[in-house]
Amino acid sequence: MRPAVTPVWTRLRATAETLRDRHLRELFAADGGRFSSLSTPWQGWLLDYSKQRVDAATMGLLEELWQAADLPGWIARMRAGDAINHTENRAALHIALRHPAGKGPIPYAGHDVMPAVHAELEKMRRFCADVHGRHWRGATGEPITDVVNIGIGGSDLGPRMATQALMAFRHPELRVHYVANLDAADLAVTLATLQPRTTLFVIASKTFTTQETMQNAASARAWLVQALGEAAVARHFVAVSTNLGEVARFGIDPANAFAFWDWVGGRYSLWSAIGLPLALAVGFDNFEKLLAGAHAMDEHFFSAPARQNLPGLLALLEIWNTNFLGADNRALLPYSQSLGLLPRYLQQLEMESNGKPVDRQGQALECAVAPILWGEAGTNGQHAFYQLIHQGHRLIPCEFIACREADFDLPGHQAKLLANCFAQGEALMRGKTRDETTAELIAAGMAAEEAARLAPFRSFPGNQPSTTLLLPRLDPYNLGALLALYEHKVFAESVIWDINPFDQWGVEYGKQLASRLLPIIEGKASATGLDGSTAGLIAWSRSDANRP
Repeated sequence: MRPAVTPVWTRLRATAETLRDRHLRELFAADGGRFSSLSTPWQGWLLDYSKQRVDAATMGLLEELWQAADLPGWIARMRAGDAINHTENRAALHIALRHPAGKGPIPYAGHDVMPAVHAELEKMRRFCADVHGRHWRGATGEPITDVVNIGIGGSDLGPRMATQALMAFRHPELRVHYVANLDAADLAVTLATLQPRTTLFVIASKTFTTQETMQNAASARAWLVQALGEAAVARHFVAVSTNLGEVARFGIDPANAFAFWDWVGGRYSLWSAIGLPLALAVGFDNFEKLLAGAHAMDEHFFSAPARQNLPGLLALLEIWNTNFLGADNRALLPYSQSLGLLPRYLQQLEMESNGKPVDRQGQALECAVAPILWGEAGTNGQHAFYQLIHQGHRLIPCEFIACREADFDLPGHQAKLLANCFAQGEALMRGKTRDETTAELIAAGMAAEEAARLAPFRSFPGNQPSTTLLLPRLDPYNLGALLALYEHKVFAESVIWDINPFDQWGVEYGKQLASRLLPIIEGKASATGLDGSTAGLIAWSRSDANRP
């Protein structure tokens, strides 16, 4: 489907013109039941999108767009194991990683993948039990107190984010750390806090050749060997990889390598053995609850009609804001310190998935896709960039996430946190006119002339669209559902935009160039053929004459 030439797309453009100049205040005044009609519950959750610049007619057209794009058909293709990642001729079956045992097969290339999935989960369970039970011991016979995950991208962001999100459920005797950046500062600062004899490293790389990961792994190995000797490697390193030959050459027993499959994209891999450090951090029972929450959201996405489908609603609203109201970004604002890494995680999920230049036929896109995602945990963001959202004259759709119950329940905190979250949504919607500001200042005792002078600085337009997602609490089940919600949102958007969300050739190109430049920077190859800027940067970085 080329969305920009469909009849429903044309009708949505016309509807956008009629709504463009209507203020959200006016929409609320005209419809006393707006909250009820534009909010959707699910398992104790509430998605309130009544502060979006939509009306009933708009939502009806967006529902038509869902059907015109054949979302039900594409969902069926995903579940059937079709190669919907058509540029790599692969399925996208991350849903299988959280599919419960005994709930039926999930096919891929003529085989049911579920026996292998559950065999790997059982292997993870046994390993977690060994570490937590102090049966797995280091080379000196001491139990493990610290786990360091070394990966990057999907092999880092997912488990790192979830480990922070679930700190209230952390294992009391095990600390889990994450190293990703090729910059030595990341690894060096982490190692400085650890003891080799009680540290276990998880090396997460499907191919066991990822440059950043393998350099960090080699440095961690050297650190360990210097302290404990070569023979200690097998007791202090495990791998998440499919390249058992390279795993063995590193010194890791292949029996301690955990597998995942080519139908699992990196940014969709948290649910696989890539989640091993998370399972170690919170316990395997809690990891299973994470999988159960994700599966519940899978079933909801597969079966709910568009107007009650939470991932579908988020996708349709973003398409409305992006393609019809002209927004080029979205602010993600979790009012939970534990979800502080969620914006970073979703940046990868959304922008790496849908940041594409062509459709599934290889033709240049005719509409905008993948708005820039940014954000920060509330209330911190209120004292940073909210000023721009309120008065910066940019259209910035906002997405608030909050929990009714706190995961760390200190008296006096949660009610204030929720008050701030709900107040920001109201302020973004209502704004404050000059007349209102002037009257407010005069009522506070200011002279009328001074109030009129200051009013332009203290008023703001409002009419900023926002959505609020209210969860019962942040626990493994609800976190699993939340992350699956966004996975399915991304997929739904990709279907409507007619793009492949499962490849990432832009990322691969940068890796190729880095491999070509490395020997030149090391002085082992000539810079012949490089552009002037790249050649100049390399020469400057290597020249002793330019050192202070």
